[in-house]
Amino acid sequence: MDIDVQRFAVTNLRRRPEVVETACFVVGIDPTTTSPYVNYATPVPGARPTERDVAALIAAFHERGLKPRLEFAPDTAPEVAPALRRAGFTTEAVHEYLVCTPATRTSLRDGRLVVETPSTDADFTEIDIALSDAYGGEFPPSPAGAARLRRTQERGGAVRFVRSADGGCAGAASCSAPAVGTAELAGVGTRPAHRRQGVAAAVTASLADAMFAKGADSVWLEYGGEGSRRVYERVGFRPRGTRLYLSLED
Repeated sequence: MDIDVQRFAVTNLRRRPEVVETACFVVGIDPTTTSPYVNYATPVPGARPTERDVAALIAAFHERGLKPRLEFAPDTAPEVAPALRRAGFTTEAVHEYLVCTPATRTSLRDGRLVVETPSTDADFTEIDIALSDAYGGEFPPSPAGAARLRRTQERGGAVRFVRSADGGCAGAASCSAPAVGTAELAGVGTRPAHRRQGVAAAVTASLADAMFAKGADSVWLEYGGEGSRRVYERVGFRPRGTRLYLSLED
């Protein structure tokens, strides 16, 4: 399964508005933001980068005023991390990822929540605001953020949310368009006032089902703590591997 996740990462970055391919790396860039969490690179499976390859990768970021950063499944390209560390890259994080398939997908006991698909600019704006609130303001809401969510849905992915009583958004998540048989579910967030009500599980389950309906064999995600892991496992996600985050400080 590792190889599918890494092949997906390569394919997904190639969907970005700007793509730079340097030797055995693919850099995906969104010109509307300088965020390193949006603009990053990944190696092709089996990559064996030389010192010159790594230098070219770093230059591709610096030429655009961006922080050099990579996300990848290390088992699919064992020689990449050592080559990057020799150039000064350090570990930002190591995340375990979970995978859900139609065979592991489980039914939720609580079906009271209504999960919706956004359709208006107001919906996407409210979702962007809610996700910023869910993550403590780490990612400030913006017109570009709402536009990225809409673009995800328009390009074959999906966005789902639970509406709050005031007409806003209680919580939401998005999923990329499927590629190489799988899809990445990301940005699951619930506003503090609506936590422990099943919102995260409901939107996650809805997105997984939407991707299976599009023909995906699996859906994968990363989790941020044991609490969220338990939520995803209730939906049917199971541990499958790790992803490594490396970055280069100026």
